[in-house]
Amino acid sequence: MDKQEKLERRTHYCGEVSAEHLDQEVTLCGWVASHRDHGGVAFADLRDHTGIVQVVFEAKFGKILRPEQIVMVRGFVRKRPADTANPRLPTGELEVLAHRYRLPSPAETPTFLPDDAEAGEEVRLSHRILHLRSQNMQKNLRLRHRMLQAIRKTLEKDRFLEVETPILTLATPEGARDFLVPSRTQQGSFYALPQSPQLFKQMLMAGGIDRYYQVARCFRDEDLRASRQPEFTQIDLEMSFITAEDVIKAGESMALEAFKAVGLKLNLVESKKKKEGKEEGKEKAKEKKMEVRRINYDDAMRRFGSDAPHMGIDLELIDIKEAVQGCDFKVFAKPASQDGSRVVALPVPGGGKLSRKQIDELTEFAQKLGAGGLAWMKINGPGRGAAGVSSPIAKFLGDKVVDDIVNRTKAQAGDVIFFGAGEAKAVNGYMGPVRVRLGEIMNIIKEGLWPVWITEFPLFEYDASADELHSMHHPFTSPLHHEQLAHWLEKEQLKDIKSNAYDLVINGIEIGGGSIRIHDPTMQIQALQCLGIDKKEAERKFGFLLETLRIGAPPHGGLAFGFDRMVAIAAGATSLRDVIAFPKTQSGQCRLTEAPQPADEEQLYELGLGPKPKKTK
Repeated sequence: MDKQEKLERRTHYCGEVSAEHLDQEVTLCGWVASHRDHGGVAFADLRDHTGIVQVVFEAKFGKILRPEQIVMVRGFVRKRPADTANPRLPTGELEVLAHRYRLPSPAETPTFLPDDAEAGEEVRLSHRILHLRSQNMQKNLRLRHRMLQAIRKTLEKDRFLEVETPILTLATPEGARDFLVPSRTQQGSFYALPQSPQLFKQMLMAGGIDRYYQVARCFRDEDLRASRQPEFTQIDLEMSFITAEDVIKAGESMALEAFKAVGLKLNLVESKKKKEGKEEGKEKAKEKKMEVRRINYDDAMRRFGSDAPHMGIDLELIDIKEAVQGCDFKVFAKPASQDGSRVVALPVPGGGKLSRKQIDELTEFAQKLGAGGLAWMKINGPGRGAAGVSSPIAKFLGDKVVDDIVNRTKAQAGDVIFFGAGEAKAVNGYMGPVRVRLGEIMNIIKEGLWPVWITEFPLFEYDASADELHSMHHPFTSPLHHEQLAHWLEKEQLKDIKSNAYDLVINGIEIGGGSIRIHDPTMQIQALQCLGIDKKEAERKFGFLLETLRIGAPPHGGLAFGFDRMVAIAAGATSLRDVIAFPKTQSGQCRLTEAPQPADEEQLYELGLGPKPKKTK
């Protein structure tokens, strides 16, 4: 092995070398994960996306190896000495004795090793190519591929047609800022990158496509966090002549197959729908049909303080407004007498073992979310009234109120009860997260995936400070009962109208959702007017949609799932950046390419966004 040999192609992948290849000649290609020089011989762990295998070289070749060097080798497979076998590797009992090699590409010493756990995220994002070689990223991207293939297969089976919709389009009200793209040929005018294909897929239904789907790239110029990216992938679908039940079943089937493809199961509940037997004279054996549990929006907010509850946590909020009315503790008594307010208890079985430090930390957590504080009560034993509990507020409540709270919550000795009181939205805003935080502290979150459909959302949200209505989902969502928009109502009443919308939540994360759409042009104009958009503005902004509805659109509905979030849940990742090949940072930057960058003067001039550049000598 004095010189490099010309090796045309590999014959096997590193991780696939097995006992059946013993004494066979193989050609392998990969990266040097590590190497060791043992005097007269050198060893290297050669890695590709399938795994690692040990290669044995002549010592002189080992001197030119470095971490992450790309190598092609040819050699014979043999058993490793028993005392050198590596049981942690599938190939750990084998090695390849190389007799030819090739270094196809020069390689500098890397900034960090791909699987270096101490490399910070900024470093990993700046040197993304190295990080893509890591076992975790390789696993996540291949898991992503398998899930997408399963989704496509399921939708094809259900007779959906894949159709691409435009990327350069018109701004639409999807609840976030648009990314604008200036037009060179029509200076002063701008395209918008789509926040979703919403209007186009509705128009496809009017065009007779019947069942559409798309793996859609979407863009939103909004503040980022671990669960958001400025560009993301959405599994988008729409169906004609259907009910909400049909769309929910299609989405449910898609999600089940996607997680099944990577070896994961969703925790389901037994369907309440009865299945009739078809055999005459015999009662058909009952089949246990499973489905994703469903909760309407009002129940979700009442029980969990969230429209995206984690169903793997057996803790629920209990309303105690009646129990504390007229008590001497004004923090409870005042909201108990007001409409639109809540006083809730959150009983935690076994929570009496929480230390005072843990309770203080939980109180600080709630305060950061808007709580004035976090009242609590530990149940000591069978004693009645304030004597049977430990709590800073028990003396202000009195024995009767304490007993009533304990009875309503069914708290037992050794439990603790936490309380929230105030305006309902504010109470939900901190008690919902407190519930999840307690699940983490108490280590009572059940393993696995816990999905739930949330249904019957409000059609509108009312902003009292601005006296404005906003769509809970988007302005094209149909009311649950169509007649509710047939007459003008006051804004305060409009906020009580329910929508025919549904969201899928898994482990407290909204995966996506959808709705039955408005297909009547008169109702669509009414819905826009409720949002302060008059007929003239409606025609200017949505004339193409209204015209579509006027020429006849079938009853239709659909949904969209955030695919990046689905993959992150399946991979157990805490950030979307761990399941996207080239993600952005929290400030929206691409560390690899250093985008965004200022445009040069000539380009701005061509777009009509700057003065003509001065010529330089």
